[in-house]
Amino acid sequence: MPSTTTVKRVPSLDELIERHRGKKGGLLSLLENAQELERFRYLPEATLRSIAEGMGIPLSQVYSVATFYSFFNLKPQGLHSIVVCRGTACHTRGSLELLQGALKKLGIEGYREEEESSATTADNFCSVRTVACFGQCALAPVVQIDGTIYSRMTVGKLVAAIEKLRKGGKE
Repeated sequence: MPSTTTVKRVPSLDELIERHRGKKGGLLSLLENAQELERFRYLPEATLRSIAEGMGIPLSQVYSVATFYSFFNLKPQGLHSIVVCRGTACHTRGSLELLQGALKKLGIEGYREEEESSATTADNFCSVRTVACFGQCALAPVVQIDGTIYSRMTVGKLVAAIEKLRKGGKE
């Protein structure tokens, strides 16, 4: 028997705007959906302008929401994501070395944690960012790679994970 595959249709930005217009909390949901439309998971200026116009709200309101929540990105992100916990337990167990090791392996220079929340490789392969705490302190240091939490991480394991991602494997 032949197999059938169902292809899920991705709605357009105009369809998303129509779906969320006039709904309580609609802007937040719309921004989430619009960011997922972009290959590099961000909100380009043209998208924000279209949302403001389509929702009938000031562009400043759209920007206020998009910049308030750390979930939203105004710059292109990497195809892969590495998030390093920088909470106290993780810090004392080597998370700074993990962060520095990831940045070095990915060739990201000049990143200053105190000035920016994330950095992305020039080829948009990977974004690295930090969080204050994952709430996994007993398992420190903790790193999240493409949404999966890894505990008791070492620089060697993290570098190996990045190499695996570069070769097209999933971590």
